[in-house]
Amino acid sequence: MLFGRNIKNPITLADKGVEKWSYSTCNYCSTGCSIEIGVNKDGKPVASRGVANADVNRGKLCLKGIFEHEVFESFGRGKTPLLREHIHDEHQEASWDTALDKMATEIKRIQAAYGRDAFAIVSTGQILTEGFYTLGKLARGVIGTNNYDGNTTLCMASAVSGYKRSFGSDGPPGCYEDFDHTDCLIAWGSNLPEQHPIIYWRFKEAQEKRRFPLIVVDPRVTIFAQNADMHLPITPGTDVVLMNALMYVILNEGLEDKDYIAANTTGFEELAKEVRNYDPTSAAKICGIDEDTIRTVARLYAKANAAMNIWTMGINQSTHGSDGVVGLNNLSLLTGNIGKPGGTSLSITGQCNAMGTREWSSCSGLPGYRLLENQQDREEIGKFWGVDPEFFPKKRGMAQTDIFPAIETGKIKGLWLVGTNPMTSMPNTARIRKTLEKLECCIVQDSYVDVETTQYAHIFLPAAIWAEKEGVFTNTERRVNIIRKIKEPFADSKPDLIIFNRLAERFEQSKTMTFPDNFDEVFEEMRVLSKGRFCDISGMSHDLIEKHRGIQWPYTEEQAANGEAPPQGGNRLYTEAASFRYADGRAKLIPLPFINNNEVPDEQYPFWLNSGRLVEHFHSRTRTGKIANNNKFSPVPFMEINPDAAAGLGIRHQTYVRVISRRGDAIVMAMLTHRVPRNMVFIPFHFFDCVNRLTLGLLDPYSRQPAFKQSAVNIEQVDQDFAAQLSKESRAY
Repeated sequence: MLFGRNIKNPITLADKGVEKWSYSTCNYCSTGCSIEIGVNKDGKPVASRGVANADVNRGKLCLKGIFEHEVFESFGRGKTPLLREHIHDEHQEASWDTALDKMATEIKRIQAAYGRDAFAIVSTGQILTEGFYTLGKLARGVIGTNNYDGNTTLCMASAVSGYKRSFGSDGPPGCYEDFDHTDCLIAWGSNLPEQHPIIYWRFKEAQEKRRFPLIVVDPRVTIFAQNADMHLPITPGTDVVLMNALMYVILNEGLEDKDYIAANTTGFEELAKEVRNYDPTSAAKICGIDEDTIRTVARLYAKANAAMNIWTMGINQSTHGSDGVVGLNNLSLLTGNIGKPGGTSLSITGQCNAMGTREWSSCSGLPGYRLLENQQDREEIGKFWGVDPEFFPKKRGMAQTDIFPAIETGKIKGLWLVGTNPMTSMPNTARIRKTLEKLECCIVQDSYVDVETTQYAHIFLPAAIWAEKEGVFTNTERRVNIIRKIKEPFADSKPDLIIFNRLAERFEQSKTMTFPDNFDEVFEEMRVLSKGRFCDISGMSHDLIEKHRGIQWPYTEEQAANGEAPPQGGNRLYTEAASFRYADGRAKLIPLPFINNNEVPDEQYPFWLNSGRLVEHFHSRTRTGKIANNNKFSPVPFMEINPDAAAGLGIRHQTYVRVISRRGDAIVMAMLTHRVPRNMVFIPFHFFDCVNRLTLGLLDPYSRQPAFKQSAVNIEQVDQDFAAQLSKESRAY
């Protein structure tokens, strides 16, 4: 007897008429997948595929990468520069010369009237590294404002701060190959299957071969938690308490690596004294994880031959984000799990080139991890660029999250936004809306004219997208990979590098400097400046990067000259004793007292509000919201709510509700699921005028990163017809 069809219909793939495949690197998350874009005989991109011999993704792509070729001509692309005098006027089309003349005039006017720092720049984590380097040269060496930052402050600032505090420098010490060697992995506030699907595949393949335990610490039952050996549903904002309790057990039972601690760290006695305050019985009452589980996890982790900590926004986006990263570094250092295969403290970066901005944009200092506070660094870059070192500030200015309050107080009068959309991405949307209205000049540079922040722009500059230009990205594991130009920029848009260079020409300060239009020449400047630095890329070239499908730094000129092959996957930092970036070569063990300053649920606002990503969308949906095969999975804002909580409120599945916080309200569709506990709701952050109408955004004192994850809300039923119309109008913008 036959079951099913007698004759199977074979699956066939449509012939898209690809004439040529061109190499690139995916422009979404930080995984760094090598991708090829297929173009037809007319030069139109028609297909995407993974690159089989690339170490990162080995031929695989996630849902976003598979359809990435569709972004080039998706609707909403900016076609030409736009100008207007007042934000209530209609934008008028302008030539590039007219727009850049106006921009330069406004910057000079504001700086002459209010001081150099009255004009601020906020960049992104998604343009090419050569563009970041050039923007840094323009911001630091020509315009001269010290209020210059990237939107990576919203996602990775706590990781950067934590690495610097513990190790003396930024730079993730591990790599994806560590999955193949680890004997225990703890994932903190990370949902790899949806956030970084290809990294999850790398992890899952390694785990299936070696069966090491996976422990997921997350208040929500994410897909990652469902696949874990142990899920720890922690009380939001109490990660530091759990970390201290784990260290209590490790030290109390003598499970620490005494030899490693003695050879590589300082501060052990101070840390041990603080940790004694967090016995598992007391800690359990704060963090919500029972004491037996705390002891079991501590023993699993400390007794493993090699153990990893990984994390994403669940740690970073907290009032204790930087402390959380330091706590994970403390755990790794106490057990000797830094610089060896399978032992690491690895932040999983958010944006495709957040590492590029950390290394080369000069947002937090000067190129190549140089410091504004260091006179030698200022003199070295001043000489190389042709800038008087005294022109540079002697310490870092405001972070992005401090720039917006400074606009409110009148300290900042002009703002240039490069590839970032604060009307969707910043906490407390209503406050940001009023802030942007106060600007005398707001400039938005973006590939899409319909980003929500354009509503407040006096000047709009259309930028070329991703593979309409050429250059490099750096991924989570410090791998530099290349983007080759697939096609000419859309309409009259221009590459960011060209925009920066043409603006620089309009300032007298640039006359002693060079601003090459050629990406190879810019990369050569970066290569030279990297020599002898921690992030040394002096052995690399664009062609060599493509040949090896990406190269991890450090890779030096000496290694290349000696014929040493570029590292392929297993390049780690701090592999030698006392090789950390402090003067004594030792990492710091830092005590972390817990101060509970979160907004917590109460009688008026009884639910925790959690937020995060969906696998089909990226950031504020500027791109994925326009790709049918991405958008169809979640076209409307929704909220996960526990069925028992919903029943108590009379809320039915897939009906609209109103969510209210102390800042504002939002209309979302209720989705009943046991993925969230009874006292919590989860809303994806991708949708405009949604979750960030509610978030508080208290800042971490070290990183200045907002606490997107710890807010309290209430929920009400609403008229369904009204809510549906409101949702439709919001999507139509």
